[in-house]
Amino acid sequence: MDYKSNNIKNILHGFFLALAMTIAEPSTILPLIVHHFSDSAVVVGIFASLLRGGAIVVQLFAAFYAQTFQKVMPYLKKVFAARVISWFLIGLSILLVGDKNPTLTLILFGIFLFIFSFSAGFGAIYFMEIIAKVFDKKSRGKTMANRQFFSALAAIISGGIAGWVLSEFEAPQSYAYLFMISAILMSIGMIAFSTIKEPIKENVSIKEKSFREFLKNAFLLLKEDKKLQVQILAMLFSYSFLFALPFVILEAKKTITLTGWLIGGFVTITMIGALIGNLFWKKLAPKYKEIFLISYILMILAFLLVLLFTNEISYFLFFFLVGFSMDGFKIAGMNILFEIAPEDKRPVYVALQNNLTSIGLFFSIPGGFILEKFGFKVLDIFTIIMLMVGLFFALKLKVENE
Repeated sequence: MDYKSNNIKNILHGFFLALAMTIAEPSTILPLIVHHFSDSAVVVGIFASLLRGGAIVVQLFAAFYAQTFQKVMPYLKKVFAARVISWFLIGLSILLVGDKNPTLTLILFGIFLFIFSFSAGFGAIYFMEIIAKVFDKKSRGKTMANRQFFSALAAIISGGIAGWVLSEFEAPQSYAYLFMISAILMSIGMIAFSTIKEPIKENVSIKEKSFREFLKNAFLLLKEDKKLQVQILAMLFSYSFLFALPFVILEAKKTITLTGWLIGGFVTITMIGALIGNLFWKKLAPKYKEIFLISYILMILAFLLVLLFTNEISYFLFFFLVGFSMDGFKIAGMNILFEIAPEDKRPVYVALQNNLTSIGLFFSIPGGFILEKFGFKVLDIFTIIMLMVGLFFALKLKVENE
C-alpha cells in the first residue's frame, strides 16, 4: 500500500474533523452551550454523553454485516454524509429557534447530535477496518499519531476561532455560526479520506443466519479470550475521566472569570497537550502497553491538580494533561486490540470492545448526579479512584513484542 498517500489522507480527515468538532468540545464549549438553555448538570452530562457515545448496540449490528464485506468504503461514505448533514442542522436549529423556545432547541439539538453520534457507530467499524487494511503494525501507530498530532493542531486553530466568535457575537447565534461553518469544514476531510484505495479483503467470515446467532458467537469469543477481557476492562476504565470532565469548566466558572478568550484558551491548551503528546506517543510506538500506563498516570495527576488547586494556572495544566493523555488511550487501545484480534474476526473484536466500553462514554450522566448530590470534590475523588482501577487492569495487559 502507498503509505505516504494514505497517511496524508488519514491526516486530512483527522485535521478537518477536529477543526469542526472542537466547536462542541465536550469538556469546555459543549457544557456552556447546553448550560445556556438549561441549568441542570444532569442535562449537561446527557449531552456530553450523546456526543461521545450515541452508538452502542449499532456497532455490533454493523460488525454483523462488516465481517462479510470485502470492501467497506462505500458504506463509510454514507456515514460521512449523515454526519455532515446532522452537524449542520444542529447549528441551523439553534439559529432558527434559539432562545425563543429553549426546550425545543435542546430537543432538536439532542436529536441531531444523536444522529451524528449514532452514525459514527457504523463509521467506527468501517474506519478501523480500513486503517487495519492499509497500514501494518508499525506504520499504523505512526499514522494515527500523525493524524492525532494534526488533529490537535486543527483544534488549536479552532479554539482560537471559537474564542473570537464567542467574543464577537451574542449567544446563542454565535453557537449556531460555529456549527454551520464547521460542518462545511468537516466535509473536506471526509472527501479526502473517501479517496483512499481500499484493498479487497479475501479472508472474510461467513455471516451467521441471524443477528441473534451473531451476538451469541461474539460473546462466546469474549468468554474464551482472556486477553480481550482484560483489554476491554482497561479501555472501559480509561473513560473514567468522563465522570468529572464536563463539569470542571463549570467548577472553574465559580472561582475564576470565564471570558470567551479564556474558554478558547482552555480548548487550545488541551489540544497543545494532545499535539505534544502525539509526538511522544509516536516515538514510543509500537510499545502500546507503555503508552496505556503513562496515559493513566497523567490523567490521575490532572484530576489531583484540580482537586488541590482552583486557579487559572491549575486549570490550564489540567486541560494540558487531559489532552496529552486522551490520545494515548486511543492509540494504545486500538493497536493492542488489532494485535489480539484474528483478521477474519477483526470487525467483531472492534465492535465488542467499542460496544462494551461505550458504557464509559455515558459516565458523565452519573457524574452529573454525583455532582448535584455531593459536590465537585467528591466527584473528583471518585474519578481518581476509578482511574486507579483502570491502571490496575492496564498493568495486567499481555502484549506481544513488548
